[in-house]
Amino acid sequence: MAKHGKKYNDAARRFDNDGLHSASEALALVKSLASANFDETVELVVRLGVDPRKADEMVRGTVALPAGTGGDVRVAVFATGEAATAAREAGAEHVGADDLAEAVEGGMLDIDVAIASPDMMPTVGKLGRVLGPRGLMPNPKTGTVTPDVAKAVEEFKGGKVEYRTDKNGNVQVPIGKASFDASDLMANFEAVIEELNRVKPSGAKGKYIKKAVVSSAMGPGVKIQE
Repeated sequence: MAKHGKKYNDAARRFDNDGLHSASEALALVKSLASANFDETVELVVRLGVDPRKADEMVRGTVALPAGTGGDVRVAVFATGEAATAAREAGAEHVGADDLAEAVEGGMLDIDVAIASPDMMPTVGKLGRVLGPRGLMPNPKTGTVTPDVAKAVEEFKGGKVEYRTDKNGNVQVPIGKASFDASDLMANFEAVIEELNRVKPSGAKGKYIKKAVVSSAMGPGVKIQE
């Protein structure tokens, strides 16, 4: 069992850990329990009734958070020529081709999203063992392999986030910051739940959304009543 600090344990004692709450109550609780000396990210974890080992039950994509993420999203773009220029103008922190690939291979990984133009995928594909384990590998399904890299940069900077099931069927998505108004957190929460329901695999049997928990980065999880 993981050991937690005093602030976490104090927060965990302030509510019923096993109780179920409405989404609005849970988000209000998370805001009140966030006690770190920085603006904590609020995370939503949803357990889905899918088998991620089956290709047709892998849930993956992107969702635009209406209130944004509240954080600075660091973007790397693999592109050349006009696409590279447009990516820089759109605000990408790192833009390049073989030079960027070499930098990433050498350990430059202070990025949150990696985007690539289709012609760069032979180069990017060689970075699979570096980018893959960190969930940074560009993929057409998430809009991170696209001819319009500048638009993708703007979207991810503006609040678009990726989601995917892990090996246990969990989807973990940041839905804002503890400093957000409760209504903004709620709007982001609802956008994610709506998106997950929209992409429900046809092969998924039984209960689809099995469990949902919200927490701040350093705080305890609060369970949501469906």
